[in-house]
Amino acid sequence: MDTLTELTASPLSPALGAEVTGIDLGHEMPGETVAQILDLWRRHLVLVFRDQDLTTEGQRRFARNFGTLRERRRGGTTFAKSNYALWQGDPNIRDDPNLMLVSNVTIDGLPIGSFAEGDMWFHIDSGYSERPYKYTFLHALKLPTEGGNTLFANMYRAYEALPQDLKDRLKGKKALHIHEYKRREKVDLAGDFSKSPHAFHPVFTTHPETGRRSLFVDRLMTARLEGFAPQESTAVLEQLFDHAERPEFIYEHIWRAGDLVMWDNRCVT
Repeated sequence: MDTLTELTASPLSPALGAEVTGIDLGHEMPGETVAQILDLWRRHLVLVFRDQDLTTEGQRRFARNFGTLRERRRGGTTFAKSNYALWQGDPNIRDDPNLMLVSNVTIDGLPIGSFAEGDMWFHIDSGYSERPYKYTFLHALKLPTEGGNTLFANMYRAYEALPQDLKDRLKGKKALHIHEYKRREKVDLAGDFSKSPHAFHPVFTTHPETGRRSLFVDRLMTARLEGFAPQESTAVLEQLFDHAERPEFIYEHIWRAGDLVMWDNRCVT
């Protein structure tokens, strides 16, 4: 258990994750407190703050303590924002460029938010982008009656536990990350994916703040290893995915209403 001024962090699993208490994220916070949270974040990779009553502006203000907010990529649908406005009973609500509503609620058969289908494979948020998001913040407002848990994988540990011969084989290699929000499975590389967002990233990356090496692939978006024959690429990637998803690298978060969970996409899937 770590104690820094008012903040107390209790580990949630042997792999990663800590619950932080002693703070209301809805209030302005001094730089010293932000520095303490960053220190805990670098050590635990995923931080959980319970019972947080945050407005959208409060969540946005808290996130700005850690950098400039990026505008999220949107799929081009218009029904999501209008149905969300109907659900809230406020026709003036407009889509927010910094926030994504994740919900299985529908109105007249249309979802009010994103990912209404539920389950997704392990993934790096915006890994298909040339500059993937550093961090993600997710605030639970309402929860389903069952299910909905989120698994997080420690990609530092995944890299460190790789066999040396595989590290040597993949040293300096890049992988293609590609994804389209409407898909629930990998893109077919035999087809035309040029209009889908995609980018190449090193298989192994170094975190710029901790200096630690990380495995930077995921089952949902990593489609191909550069310089490998198709069958060989598929076989090696499946080996990496299975390795990274081993139970000893995983924290399973069981959500409660009011949870604010934040994670570092550079070392967590």
